[in-house]
Amino acid sequence: MSSPILLAFDDTTLLSPLYGEHDRHLARIEQLLGVNIASRGNQVRIQGPHSAAEMARDALNALYAKLRRGMTVDLGEVEAAVRLCTPATSETGLDLFGAEDLAITTRKRRVAPRTANQGAYLKALKLNELVFGIGPAGTGKTYLAVAMAVDALTSGKVDRIILSRPAVEAGERLGFLPGDLREKVDPYLRPLYDALYDMLPGEQVTKRLATGEIEIAPLAFMRGRTLANAFAILDEAQNTTPMQMKMFLTRLGEGSRMVVTGDLSQIDLPPGTRSGLADALEALDGVKGIGLVRFASVDVVRHPLVAKIVDAYDARDGGGKKPRTP
Repeated sequence: MSSPILLAFDDTTLLSPLYGEHDRHLARIEQLLGVNIASRGNQVRIQGPHSAAEMARDALNALYAKLRRGMTVDLGEVEAAVRLCTPATSETGLDLFGAEDLAITTRKRRVAPRTANQGAYLKALKLNELVFGIGPAGTGKTYLAVAMAVDALTSGKVDRIILSRPAVEAGERLGFLPGDLREKVDPYLRPLYDALYDMLPGEQVTKRLATGEIEIAPLAFMRGRTLANAFAILDEAQNTTPMQMKMFLTRLGEGSRMVVTGDLSQIDLPPGTRSGLADALEALDGVKGIGLVRFASVDVVRHPLVAKIVDAYDARDGGGKKPRTP
């Protein structure tokens, strides 16, 4: 056990949001890093293995700096700060301050990467006209892509956003579902709507959907189109066929950007049908100008149990990685 690390914060008005109600933020850092943190007034004492205590110190300093800039801190931000202070993250050159440099500000919220891979993903989205985001649920693949698309639209970089998903369960034959066209496709596209309403006021979403600045449509509706000056996102791409994927990718027009997201561990295609996402990753391997970011369970930013669930399924299905402990 190394010598304790001592911290002192000069702005006492920020101590409550820094420590959290009943010191819950400090308790979460203790749980994640295996250290002991004692607070007394504006002073904090961190005891534990040297590397873990240093990470706790860096996380607290980063969170304090965030509060001083007028931003808020919740448990999600605390967990993000810890992830961004780990040695593996440091090797990528991304810390909490670097993450803030990559942040996207929309009408309703500020979206910053909470893991190193999320930072790499945002960098790829800024640098490449076509980006693949591959990995398990809860890693922010679609959410961050929608945030980037909204930013591009509101800043005038593109004229419209096109969000698409394959309607796998209906086999693209949407006539079997009750209701009009919108009622038929909405269940498949609801996650995209949810992300939009997180980024823009409701009336803005409704207005832009009505004018066509934002279009949400099943993949089948993309055939024969050229998407110019648009930001196109294909979600749940693991459920496309190779022909559908090629059709979508070749819609890319002048002044457009395209993002393809999916999870190859959750393919819902009929048995024996090759995933268009897997096929595209194989066919496009080594092609310059295409960004590829692979997420893992460590990047899951939903409930902590989600990461454990992902690991458990991977271990059972032959991944060999044992489920993580708290």
